Amino acid sequence: MNILSHSVKQTQEIASKLAAQLKSGDVLALTGNLGSGKTAFVKGLASGLGCAKNKVLSPTFVLMRQYKGKLTLNHFDLYRLKNIRQLEQIGYEEYFYSDGITAVEWADKIEECLPQGYLRVDFKILDENKRRLKFSSYPKNKFAKAIKTVKKTYAGNLRKT
Repeated sequence: MNILSHSVKQTQEIASKLAAQLKSGDVLALTGNLGSGKTAFVKGLASGLGCAKNKVLSPTFVLMRQYKGKLTLNHFDLYRLKNIRQLEQIGYEEYFYSDGITAVEWADKIEECLPQGYLRVDFKILDENKRRLKFSSYPKNKFAKAIKTVKKTYAGNLRKT
């Protein structure tokens, strides 16, 4: 399913709505070019989970940050990841299989490390403010309810491409 976001604020709102549908242990794999909205999306997740979204920073230099809310949000940014060994050294599996929610920016760098069940969100820049967010569930039905809720809320912003 594709949704068009027309602003950073709307990207955050979409993520906040999605956060309300997520369960303990869920993993989100975020992909897209630099500046496509991945960190803005994580800020929305944080807000929806009751974390302070203004505390959310791209953890580029430390690979991972945690934010406390209704559920802990584990935020990985793998932009500067050189190899899987770096991820192994921080014990990524402990976070991926924790009771919190895990959001992984640049997840395409570690596809082989992702759990069997995860929600992939691909971000595409369409213009200065507009983004296409493509939601894909692995396995297909694991996140069906969450996707359906977001789809219902943003029906006017759906796009087939």
